[in-house]
Formats: sequence, C-alpha cells, structure tokens
Amino acid sequence: MADPRERDEVMERYGELQARFELLGGYEYPHKIEQVLLGVGFSHEEFSMPLRLLSGGQKTRALLARLLLQQPDLLLLDEPTNHLDLASIEWLEEHLAQWPGTFIVVAHDRFFLDKVATRVWELSFGRVETYRGNYSQYLEQRAQRYEQRMAEYQAQQEEIERLEDYIRRYKASERTRQARAREHRLAHMERLDRPERLRAMSLRLQTDLRSGDLVLVSEGMTVGYRGGESARDKALFASPAFVLRRGEKVAILGPNGSGKTTLLRTILGEIPPLAGGFQVGANVKMGYFAQGHADLNEDKTVLDELLDVRNVPLQEARNLLGRFLFSGDDVFKKVGDLSGGERARLKLAKLTLVDANFLLLDEPTSHLDVLSREVLEDVLLNFAGTLIVVTHDRYFISALATQIWVLDGERMRVYPFGYTEYLEARERERKQAKERPSTAPPPRRIRRPDGSAQARKMAERAQQIEQEIQALEARLKDLEEEIVRASEAQDVQAVSRLGEEYREVEDALRRRLEEWTTTAAQL
Repeated sequence: MADPRERDEVMERYGELQARFELLGGYEYPHKIEQVLLGVGFSHEEFSMPLRLLSGGQKTRALLARLLLQQPDLLLLDEPTNHLDLASIEWLEEHLAQWPGTFIVVAHDRFFLDKVATRVWELSFGRVETYRGNYSQYLEQRAQRYEQRMAEYQAQQEEIERLEDYIRRYKASERTRQARAREHRLAHMERLDRPERLRAMSLRLQTDLRSGDLVLVSEGMTVGYRGGESARDKALFASPAFVLRRGEKVAILGPNGSGKTTLLRTILGEIPPLAGGFQVGANVKMGYFAQGHADLNEDKTVLDELLDVRNVPLQEARNLLGRFLFSGDDVFKKVGDLSGGERARLKLAKLTLVDANFLLLDEPTSHLDVLSREVLEDVLLNFAGTLIVVTHDRYFISALATQIWVLDGERMRVYPFGYTEYLEARERERKQAKERPSTAPPPRRIRRPDGSAQARKMAERAQQIEQEIQALEARLKDLEEEIVRASEAQDVQAVSRLGEEYREVEDALRRRLEEWTTTAAQL
C-alpha cells in the first residue's frame, strides 16, 4: 500500500477482500456468538466455562448454539426445546422464524410448532402424512382428511353390501349374467381400509373430597435452602402475599434454576421457608407429580409400582394401566426398562389413585406425545380441584391457567389472570421500562479525589480519557452501520475506506482503554 507503483492494484484487491470479510460476518461474529449464547440461556459468566464442567442440559444448549452459528443449508433438530426455559424457547422461535435455510424439527411443543412450522409431517400407522401450514392448520386438515376418508370408506362399504346382496339374490336366476358382472366388479374393487385414529390414554382425575374455599394463603415468604451450622442460608426468591382459592389453576414460569421445583417442595412441606410462611386450607389433600424419575422404583414392575399407591383388585389395576396404554405383558415390564413417555404415563396413573384435590405438577408434559398432552389438558381443565403446574408448554398454560406466577430474579410476581393477559401485561411493562430514563451510573466513572496537584491532574486526565472512549465507541458503532450499507450497495471503495477507518478507530480505542486502566490503577 505504501508503494505508489502498486497502491491502486493493492487497494482494489484490499477492497475486494474487505468486502468479502464483511459479507462473511467478519465484523459481526463476536456479537452473533454473544447473541446466540445468551439466547439459548447462557450467562456471560458461563461463556468461558470448560465444556467438561457443563451439565447434560447445558451441553445440549451449547451444541444447539454451535449449530445455529454454523448456519447449515439443512438443519435437523430433535426436540430442541428440551432443556430450554421459556425465554430461550421464545428466542429460538424468533431465530428460526428468520432462518434463511431449511430445517426439519421433531418437537412436542405445539406453541413452538405454530410459530416456526410451514409444513407438518405426521408419522402414524407405519406411514408419513404431509400437511401444509403450522400445527393449528395441521389439526384442521387432519380432522377434515379423516372425515373425508371415513365418508369414502362408508360409501364403499354400502356399495359392497349392495353388490353382495344383488349377487346372492340373482346369481342362480335369469339375471345370472348381471350377477356375474357385479361379482367380477366386486373381485377387482380396490378395498379402502377403515381410517384409523391414534390411540390415546384415558385419564380421569376425580375426587370426592371437597376442600375449603381457601386452599393456600401466604402473607409473603422467602424460599430457599438452609445452610446448616457451617454454611449460610441460600435464598432463591421472595414471594409477595397471595391467595389461592378452590378451583384455581396456577402456572409457574421462570428460567432454569430459578427455584420453581423448590417452591413446589416448600408448599409440600419438604423444605421450610427461610422467612414468612403459608397456610394450607381445610380438607386439602395434595398430590405431587415430581420432575424426573427419582420417585419411581427402577426394580419394580409397572403393576407393582401402581399397587404401592393403593392395593386395588388386580383386574382393576390392569384395567387402569390399560387406559394409560400399558396392555398385555406391558404391566410386567421393569420400571428401569421404560421410556421417558412410559414413565410419565405411569406416574399419571399413580396420581389417579391418590384422590387428591390439590395437585402440584412439575413438568408433567415432558416426554408425553402431543395426543397425550391434549388428553391431560382436557382432564385438568375439567378437574374440580386446585392445581399448581410448572411447565414450559405454552399451549398447556394458555388452556389452563387462571393465575401466572413468575420467578423473576430475586422475587416472585403474581399475575391474577390467564396467559394471554399475562403476555399483554409483560409487553406493557417492557414499553414502560424503555420509556423510563436510565438511572444507571456512567461506566468507568472515577470520582475526583482530594489531595495533591498530581492526583487532581491524573483524575482530570482519566475523565478526559473517558470522554474520548465514549466518542470512539460511538464512532465504531456508526462505522459498523456504514459498512453494512456500503456492502449492500456493493460499493467496494467505500467498504475499503470505512474498513480502514474502523481499524484505526479500533486501535485508538484499545490504546485509550489501556491508558485509562493504568491511570485508574494509579489513582
């Protein structure tokens, strides 16, 4: 570049390379990495954590982040919403809605499928059925297709019955020729199979025990873990005063690790609150669906595990398990050999024998197929008792919830209405937060000290550097936008010029930051 004889040729080549660098995301990739990692639920503090220290769920999220950043032409996602909290699922929906390539996703989250799917492939009865549109449109088309096929099947059955009747009546009469023609037609008819419906579990949650009108009352409490003699208590969040009445259904929302399961165990009486407390109403009997499988005995059979709840007659127990899709010898399977969906169905079967009027359900829809989720929804919607559920299934929440409890940092917020109204309230809160002036202190601000003339001079220089840093950061942001616009306009010279300035400003910013760090340390 410094050689006048080669400058024009080199600058042209430099501009081409810089334009390609920008188009490939050279200026944006650190921001994209940060955006995706935050989107799938990692905090800034976890960015540098070694992979070997991550949990299974965190490794799954890390793999998902890597795949999204690679931007392949075809992306295959198998249950990507597992291990994601609600905020991360919403972020993934928005990200996939703008995905430039093609993706195939296996998911049981119907709200998610409504947001991202443009086609649905249903695997049932050994074949693939294809539908256009999202999940809600698929439901409509599937119902229409079933009705149409059933009408065609019934019409053919009527035609077969009419032909067989004619053949029986006239085969040995003067109309033998016509009867044989119909017999030939019948023999070569392509028979339609009777349309099949997917088999669903048959769940009933009924109780004859009526609780008092007030089921759970609290004037506020702090939820967490006691540390014992040598350790400090660990507070997770504080709840406000709340009242839960008979028949109400609460959905608890919050990021992973915020304390949703701990809150359920506190209400169950397994973990005492650190401060405050609550009162359980009269005639309240609790039933608990625990997340995971720790409450199941791996060595017992399905039948024995059910009979542990209540010693009902053997045939009644088998009939009950049959309604949860455990037929024949399935009841003698070891619990340790069951799939995740089978375990979830077994736990629901056990819950039906508890006769509880206050249910606490921790991720009950995990591992359940879509049809089973719909059955569970319908049953809980008609459940006469009271319900608190932890779930990420927004279809489920939208259908059931009369209250939303949100664990937000160090507090729990109570919204005394359903999911749609909660979303509207959350949007209003976001708008109000944006309109509110920021009260955060300016970054890197150093208070001017009293003391020697040298100290005062250093403090003045530190403040001057701060102003220069802010100006350089603002210029970098402007340059990024100008480079994007120049690239879109395919202005190679402008991209080259702006890229050169970007590098100079970046170097200047680095030097000012180093100088500020040194000055601040001396002060």
